[in-house]
Amino acid sequence: MDEISLLNRVRADVPERTPDDVIRGRAALLRAIEAPATAPGRRPRRPWMWVGSAVAATCALTGVFVFGGALGAPGGADPAAAAVLGAAATAARDVVDPVVGPGQYLEIRTDAVYAATGTTEADAEVARQQRDGNLEDGDFTSFLESDVQALWVPADRSGDWVEVRCARTPVQTFGPRSETLASEWEGAGAEGRYVLPAGKTEYGAPITMLDADSAADLPRDPHQLLERIYQENGNAGPSRDGEALVWLADRLRSGTVPAELRSVFYDTAALIPGVTITEEQATLNGRTGTAIGRDEGENGFRQDIIIDPATGEFIGERQVLLRPGADMPAGTATGSTSVTTTVVDAVPEGTSLCEG
Repeated sequence: MDEISLLNRVRADVPERTPDDVIRGRAALLRAIEAPATAPGRRPRRPWMWVGSAVAATCALTGVFVFGGALGAPGGADPAAAAVLGAAATAARDVVDPVVGPGQYLEIRTDAVYAATGTTEADAEVARQQRDGNLEDGDFTSFLESDVQALWVPADRSGDWVEVRCARTPVQTFGPRSETLASEWEGAGAEGRYVLPAGKTEYGAPITMLDADSAADLPRDPHQLLERIYQENGNAGPSRDGEALVWLADRLRSGTVPAELRSVFYDTAALIPGVTITEEQATLNGRTGTAIGRDEGENGFRQDIIIDPATGEFIGERQVLLRPGADMPAGTATGSTSVTTTVVDAVPEGTSLCEG
């Protein structure tokens, strides 16, 4: 398959994504920056979620960092980051997850922004005519697009689930070529409402979940959990420590991790070497907190989780580009996700979610 055909495949919308897709998506964007002969793609959504009878009503994701009364751990997060995690942890221990009662629904709303990276039709034509289809560094450009969706899970999970997906729209461009790509982009998707019997997608596959049984299997000791994460990740990602933070962010972003497990997740994040405060006042989807992350250096990306240390609220997560690439300046959040979770009595009609 030539590179132009591959690029067109990358542009196509992928209905279901797995954690492996996330790894490939990050790698693809990095290749667009470093080795442009390989076509890049948009950062995929991460599908992990935990759904059970007890859930966080207002995305109050929190954690605890207490190891023998000392802040920080040898080789772990720096003391300032550990202190933020510890403050959020204290609040988490007091969180009581509400119950989804009979006839009610768990509403999980995701407000995300992702980078779309590719070539304009004009640049692709030049590559066809002058370079036998070989794409060069300067061919690639990017823009950011919104991705808003919600899922309603009934108390009786054997019943009908409902999902609404809003059409993705450009929210930020980076110059004329970026604007052109945004106007030509074919992967924007259409607004739609889907009824999913017993939580199975329109393709018949069950929605991937970090359910109660899977959560019960996870170690509650942070050191043991970190070792489990290292083992599960294997050689994925630019470093085992960086990918460990991604593993935690993938699950925290669901907005539905039970409080006691969120506490362990924060403890575990505090054990990861190189974790620091990356921004004292970070705003995501209208909410402000402290960004905790890990700089991957030569990889060119940084994974952040954003929390409110006063309340323990998990605000969201993001990946930040550390050097310019594909027309995006350094410091661009190539992907960010904010998830809110609540219990509701009914599913809204139609796609009213998308009207705002």
